[in-house]
Amino acid sequence: MDSRSDPVEREDDDDRDLYDVATWEERTSLDGLAVALYWLLTRSAKALVVLLAGVILLSIFASFGVGLLFDPAIALLLALSTVPAFGLAAYVYVSDVTTGEPLSLLVATFLLSVLTATFAAVLNGAARPLFDPLGFLGTVLFFFVIVGPIEETVKLLAVRLYAYTDERFDAVIDGAVYGAIAGLGFAVIENLLYIARSVDVAELSLGLATLGAGDGIAALRALAGPGHVVYSAFAGYYLGLAKFNPENRGPIVIKGLVIAATIHALYNTLVGPATVVLSSLSGLPQVPALFVFVVLFQGFFGYLLVRKLRRYRDVFLATRGEGGSDATAAGTDGTAERDRSDGAVERDRSEEAGDAPGAGTDREATPERDEFEG
Repeated sequence: MDSRSDPVEREDDDDRDLYDVATWEERTSLDGLAVALYWLLTRSAKALVVLLAGVILLSIFASFGVGLLFDPAIALLLALSTVPAFGLAAYVYVSDVTTGEPLSLLVATFLLSVLTATFAAVLNGAARPLFDPLGFLGTVLFFFVIVGPIEETVKLLAVRLYAYTDERFDAVIDGAVYGAIAGLGFAVIENLLYIARSVDVAELSLGLATLGAGDGIAALRALAGPGHVVYSAFAGYYLGLAKFNPENRGPIVIKGLVIAATIHALYNTLVGPATVVLSSLSGLPQVPALFVFVVLFQGFFGYLLVRKLRRYRDVFLATRGEGGSDATAAGTDGTAERDRSDGAVERDRSEEAGDAPGAGTDREATPERDEFEG
């Protein structure tokens, strides 16, 4: 018995019209108006979210000056700071063994993640003072309660606003791809804001000296970028899983967010103390010690992500192989049966015509901190 249907519908013998009693479909003008208003409201809500994010982004840019967006030295630093994140996102993209994702959806997700990242900037900045009086414990709580959940949610929101509802989002692994792209977009805008705060744009000139600007801010942000891709690829994978398991959609999405937010908060919590400990024990300067920690931490969780993607790939290829074998076997059996049937018909016809029996026809059978915190 289907518990999702009304008792009247379950017991009906299909002879009654249950419209507006236990079932509903668009029939009258009022029904059509309701459908149109629902469509308008849902689209308007999405448009309002994007518009609000755009206004916040413009206000942030205005605080640094519009010239920031057109400075070639800033563009160079930003490009260098996002190379590792871009490479990781590209790897997730090519790991999709199903159909390739369209460029239009990838670009839209990237741009939306740049916009939705502004919500994290505002919320993180507003909540931070509440945790500061608690010292180190407050910082840890801030990372686990605010930063991790909020930043991973706004990245997933970028996927949910557009790509998720598109029919070309047609496999679970697509969620990981769009999640990774959302993470890349978040890393780009975050890096841009960190670079803008760390360098004097007026004194910055394009050249080799640019690479060391802001005490090597581009290199430092390059270490943080891949993390955003890893975290949101995990969350995105579970968003994809939720799309194809609608009966458990909510818990599946929450599971993905919990995984992503926990890894994110754990990184933010450990990166400072672990770097100091590594530097003290090994004698390495702070930056090399930071590099070692990031490679170990992000490498471990990146490995877990790769394992998940490969598991999907292996099952996809295995099921494709089994499906092909079954289809081939079924096709062969069907062909043999048809051959026998055709041969019998030919013999009957030949015998009726007084000719020799003829043979049947053969047939072939034929996937850092401030507003943003790490």
